[in-house]
Amino acid sequence: MAIINHKINLKLVLLFIPIAYGSYLFHELGHWMIGEILGNNMVYSLNYVWPENGYYIDDNHNLYVSIGGPAFTILLSIIFLLLIEKYNTIYLYPVVFFQFFMRFFSLVFGGLNNQDEARISILLELGKYTIPIIGILILLLITWRASNILHINLKNNGYFFAISTVCMILVISTYKIIGEI
Repeated sequence: MAIINHKINLKLVLLFIPIAYGSYLFHELGHWMIGEILGNNMVYSLNYVWPENGYYIDDNHNLYVSIGGPAFTILLSIIFLLLIEKYNTIYLYPVVFFQFFMRFFSLVFGGLNNQDEARISILLELGKYTIPIIGILILLLITWRASNILHINLKNNGYFFAISTVCMILVISTYKIIGEI
């Protein structure tokens, strides 16, 4: 087990780094795939996907492409929850935890108006907060379920939160450096 006497081992901590990058890439893959399936030529990066020509071939595509990222994030979280239920290993938990953290961090610190969930909510005329709240609650419930299965307490989740913050800063810094090149 990776948590011994309420201490998290280095292997588990280091696992968060590739998971953070992979989570962002998978989220953006959701946007990219939907855009491409709808016939748009999409440009893919670590933290942003956009139509190559600057606009979607149909106005409705903005909604569908916006849904792609959060849907992939939730799907990834569900898949890893199912794997945790089957294999009961702590080494799968960072994937579930980081999906919740990534969307929470983005909504709280990235500016709600700039986030996929708020855009979806507005495009569906549900108000700005409806879809963000639903998305965060879904990911929180999945994370809570995984925590219960693995007997991860609030203190250890606090450690995971801190580790995720450092990894999030790495991803954002990488994106900014790559964008400046």
